[in-house]
Amino acid sequence: MTHAELVNLIRAGVPDQGGVWADFGAGGGNFTRALHDLLGSAATIFAVDRDGRALERLQASWLGGEAAALHIRTADFTQPLALPPLDGLLVANALHFNRDQAGAVARLAGYLRRGGRFMIVEYEVNSARSYIPFPLPYARFERLMIGAGLGDVVRVGLRRSPSSGTAMYAAAAIKP
Repeated sequence: MTHAELVNLIRAGVPDQGGVWADFGAGGGNFTRALHDLLGSAATIFAVDRDGRALERLQASWLGGEAAALHIRTADFTQPLALPPLDGLLVANALHFNRDQAGAVARLAGYLRRGGRFMIVEYEVNSARSYIPFPLPYARFERLMIGAGLGDVVRVGLRRSPSSGTAMYAAAAIKP
């Protein structure tokens, strides 16, 4: 996906500029950069991933100057982390690697302040594949959000792969 496609996929889920956000499972930062474009330079973004080298590359390529403050955390996001209360979080193509998705979602939702936004990008598939061991289609995401005490669950973006036809969705929920 191009950078513009990443931004457009999540755009409707990021209603305001600024704030404190985290990108869990950030990897090389494709969606971290998309968040930056939508949140603007007044934002603070935490990029969290187990791959320290990917995070180092992200930090080295960060825009600087007028860019949002970027803080990297080399960590497993399914484990406790020291983070400030978040206005929003994004988990893009990372929850499908976790067997205990309900536990991971509950932990992540705990970082959100009241009114905070939980966003996800995932594949709309129901059966496991080598690169999607624990699929998280939208209907399951919706149930996980409700189970974690979040509400106003909505799909905010959808993109089909031109080559495979597989859909990727973006969705959001709010912590009441």
